[in-house]
Amino acid sequence: MSPLSDRTRLIASATRRGQGRRPVNPPVERASTMLSDRAETMRDDAEGPTYGLDGGSAARALRAALADLEGAAEAFIVPSGLAAVTVPLLALTRPGDEVITTDALYGPSRRFLARYQAARGVATRFLPADTDAESLIAAVGDRTRLVLMESPASLTFEMIDVAAVTQACRARGVLTLLDNTWGAGLGFKPLAHGVDVSIQALTKYASGHSDVLMGGIATNAPACRRAIADTIEDLGWHVSPDDAWLTLRGLRTLPLRYAEQARSGLIVSEWLQTRPEVARVLYPPLPGSVGHDLWKRDFTGAASLMGVVLKDGTEAAGQAFLDALSLFGMGYSWGGFESLITHETHQMAYRDHPQALEGELIRLHVGLEDPVDLIADLEKGFAAFNAALTLP
Repeated sequence: MSPLSDRTRLIASATRRGQGRRPVNPPVERASTMLSDRAETMRDDAEGPTYGLDGGSAARALRAALADLEGAAEAFIVPSGLAAVTVPLLALTRPGDEVITTDALYGPSRRFLARYQAARGVATRFLPADTDAESLIAAVGDRTRLVLMESPASLTFEMIDVAAVTQACRARGVLTLLDNTWGAGLGFKPLAHGVDVSIQALTKYASGHSDVLMGGIATNAPACRRAIADTIEDLGWHVSPDDAWLTLRGLRTLPLRYAEQARSGLIVSEWLQTRPEVARVLYPPLPGSVGHDLWKRDFTGAASLMGVVLKDGTEAAGQAFLDALSLFGMGYSWGGFESLITHETHQMAYRDHPQALEGELIRLHVGLEDPVDLIADLEKGFAAFNAALTLP
């Protein structure tokens, strides 16, 4: 029998037989205290969680489903996508270590490295956003403990040859972490490409309904598993049973939502590419876009998050573009059912290496609305953008 697809396995874990009569979804157990029948079994993990921090049925089912999706020996859940980044960084580095990443890193992850980790004695080198695998590998030095990657990267969507980086790093005893929120464990499988720790914001595509904050961490490396588990335990991180249940519910339909939003995302990106106001569409699945060849080689699917660089323009014109829209919500997230848009030009100022763009940078997420309607909405945005440019 051939292996089951992700789409089937995410549901089959709920309907698997041999567990007696039960609801298809695990119960939501709101509990801080767990009771035992006998004193001698109070510390026995085999009897189940010993305290609320250990997580109940929904959390255990979510961790198991996430590990299965990621191809991991173990998966952990933490209260936010940012925590999914910071926990491994804390667990796997010590004072005197160095982390290598690029300027295109997610802003809050950059802030944690530059502020908290620097004060802790962990240095970070930020390479240019468009650094290729060969240059990144060449930057690895004696103090380098780990390499943190995003592919595609935040805001400007650069791709990197993950397999080449992980192979070189493993040969030198350097760990690799990949923020795979864009790939969502579906479009890209970091652990299968040699990454030591795969992380993603379950807030985004996994939950899918913009009503949960959560992060996922997956790994096969025994030393990483132990260090991450100890750090979560020491920090006292806990995910509420309600949030675990909601995320597990979203995970069951992730493949369908992810594929449909990618279909719409490509339609919208192809239309954007024809607009005279657009200098570049930053969307790896789009032929001719940044990183398309690597995406085509390594990915089996796509998110619907992309960047759009407008020709020239001003901050006021960029804001006018957003203000004219009615279907795209203005909000700092993505991966949910709804379309969202943000104005990101100001974020370029935080990078160590200046990156010249042709004009204003817009980031948009294509939701589950009809792409025809979304395109009509964007046409209103371009009309407002052009009107703002003609104002005295």
